[in-house]
Amino acid sequence: MAAAGREFWEAEPVLVPVPLHPSRLRFRRYNQSLLLAQTVGRITGLTVDPHLVARRKRTRQQVGLSGHGRLRNVQGAFVTHPRALERLAGRPVVLVDDVYTTGATVKAVTRALKKGGAEQVDVLTFARVVIGDDVPI
Repeated sequence: MAAAGREFWEAEPVLVPVPLHPSRLRFRRYNQSLLLAQTVGRITGLTVDPHLVARRKRTRQQVGLSGHGRLRNVQGAFVTHPRALERLAGRPVVLVDDVYTTGATVKAVTRALKKGGAEQVDVLTFARVVIGDDVPI
């Protein structure tokens, strides 16, 4: 992932993992997106801010939902830290996700980041699910 995102690193972005809802984190005991972001951060020397975005709404798992259902499921689920602009200090964001399926989660988090003042949000993901005749990125 560090090699795949190398075009982002020169701008010294803040790495932001897709957050889990606190109840899901307690159940699972780890956030795979956070683990990925921390590893990329160690390799690149970039800052990881796991608290820049929070999942305020407990959503059901996305597995089995249609693309439209996924969008509805995560609508309004994410919020940025009240001091997001200060924490970003003008730096771009690289959103780190474990699996990109329809993009619903990434879109919802990006929307929250933009609303919180992020000027640029790029996405780095470990895996992409190809559905039907979708052309891989």
